[in-house]
Amino acid sequence: MALTISVVLLLLILTAIFLRSGKLKLSHAIVCALLGFYLASSNIAPDLRHSLSGAADVIGSVRP
Repeated sequence: MALTISVVLLLLILTAIFLRSGKLKLSHAIVCALLGFYLASSNIAPDLRHSLSGAADVIGSVRP
């Protein structure tokens, strides 16, 4: 659960930066958010969650 909040927070910060710099239009941000909501409620959501969790585990296991 903590990972999900961190990823959402990171994406929210990046979206805000892109909106403020003018590189991302508000309409594009709305379309991306709607896509996220539709993906979350689709049949592919568990597979996406599992894939992101696996990727986070791999990144977390890398030692500098």
